[in-house]
Amino acid sequence: MSPAVKCLILLAVVALLFVTELIPLAITAMGGAIACGLLGFIPAKQVFSGLSNSTVVLFAGMFVVGAAMFYTGLAQKIGNTVVHFCGTGENSLMFGLMFVGAALSSVLSNTGTAACLLPVVLGILGGIITMVGTPPNIIANGALEAAGIADKFGFFEFAWIGIPVTVAGIIYMMFLGKYLLPKAELDADQEIEQEVEANETSASKQVVSGVILLLVVLTMAIGIKGVSLEMAAIIGAIVCVLTGCLTEKQAYASIDWVTIFLFAGMMPVSTAMDKTGAGKLIAEWTVGLMGGTPSPLVVTAVLFILSCALTQFMS
Repeated sequence: MSPAVKCLILLAVVALLFVTELIPLAITAMGGAIACGLLGFIPAKQVFSGLSNSTVVLFAGMFVVGAAMFYTGLAQKIGNTVVHFCGTGENSLMFGLMFVGAALSSVLSNTGTAACLLPVVLGILGGIITMVGTPPNIIANGALEAAGIADKFGFFEFAWIGIPVTVAGIIYMMFLGKYLLPKAELDADQEIEQEVEANETSASKQVVSGVILLLVVLTMAIGIKGVSLEMAAIIGAIVCVLTGCLTEKQAYASIDWVTIFLFAGMMPVSTAMDKTGAGKLIAEWTVGLMGGTPSPLVVTAVLFILSCALTQFMS
């Protein structure tokens, strides 16, 4: 059995574990990387190379910067302000919450955004407008860099797709989606648990956390010479802790370690697919199904459809 076939079998096992979640996702990803090393697909020194990837550092930094807004209460304040101006009408309230949810989650954690708005309403959307809005955007750029492609995605380049998708999502929820939501009544004294609780901090801390996020985003967007995305994120995270926007323990707790280890584990698996020829085997099989000489547009469409299908039940 060739190394490429062995690698495909390993990938199928990893995919099955992702779908069934028989074991935690992070363990599945790291286990896949270790298996690649044990089977000789990649050198032993590359098994944990994902943990040293600069993209992982970017993830960690942005998790902390985003959490500072939640711990100071700024994100919650923004959500409540929108609700105040939108009134209590179903349509206006839904539009306002979706708007602020989309805006916040374009640069902050989607989970944290939903958590801060959850006490106000039980549903929200957002996420793909900027590079740091959601981990897959950063992963895509990391893959391009690893492949030696210099022409990577810009900070706001995802907005060409993200903004239309966000607008379409808002319109859908306003005119159709709301009728598909389950009807649920909450008692007046029923509490809704938040994932991120705001500290009792001064208004000045809220301003500081907002300014830090703004400066980090501007630095990433403008592209200051000598300051990489990772450096901007980590500097912002450090300043958040030093200014008391959140404590050191809260900074550690705000990092989504599943995302960190999921990315760090799957990068070596991706490398193994390349070195063993498994990736080329899949590519040749896919191209063959499309007639042998498909146009770039057709290839892109097929990959997009496959990605959409897989993400319905996989991370």
